[in-house]
Amino acid sequence: MEGILYVTDDNNKKKFVQIDLEKYGELWSEFYDVLIAESRKNDKRIPLEEVKRMFAADEL
Repeated sequence: MEGILYVTDDNNKKKFVQIDLEKYGELWSEFYDVLIAESRKNDKRIPLEEVKRMFAADEL
């Protein structure tokens, strides 16, 4: 695929990818959002009402 370069190990297994940001820059932000969400999937959750209270009390 043009603008996408896969970096492989000695066994030709894909290990890394390089993305041409001039060509696919808009897609990168979507990909990055997914990475952030995935990294936070096990974070402690706070109920919406508690978040609202924290905003109202200027605790955030």
